[in-house]
Amino acid sequence: QVQLVESGGGLVQAGGSLRLSCTASGIISRIISMDWYRQAPGKQRELVAAITSGGSTNYADSVKGRFTISRDNAKNTVYLQMNSLKPEDKAVYCCKYSSSSYYPTTRDYWGQGTQVTVSS
Repeated sequence: QVQLVESGGGLVQAGGSLRLSCTASGIISRIISMDWYRQAPGKQRELVAAITSGGSTNYADSVKGRFTISRDNAKNTVYLQMNSLKPEDKAVYCCKYSSSSYYPTTRDYWGQGTQVTVSS
């Protein structure tokens, strides 16, 4: 079973930066999208950023201009560069890969998550 492993979370002061990485433990073919989600305590999980196989990106309004998603197809890795962090960015961040290998069904792979804490 292929797993996704996130890294790069931690504690940072407001205004600081972190770079999250998500790597697959094996080969996942026909990836159509790589996404970052986050879930804060007591809140619903939300999509933070997404990048398609073609390189198109999409961001939540709350992170536009501060976060940047990118991918390395050769390494099957997606990154989330987070700048100008705010206390409200504190959450567990998870990555998700969506694959069309089982077309017409899309198969999603999820990571366990990495904690991001921003102190004020």
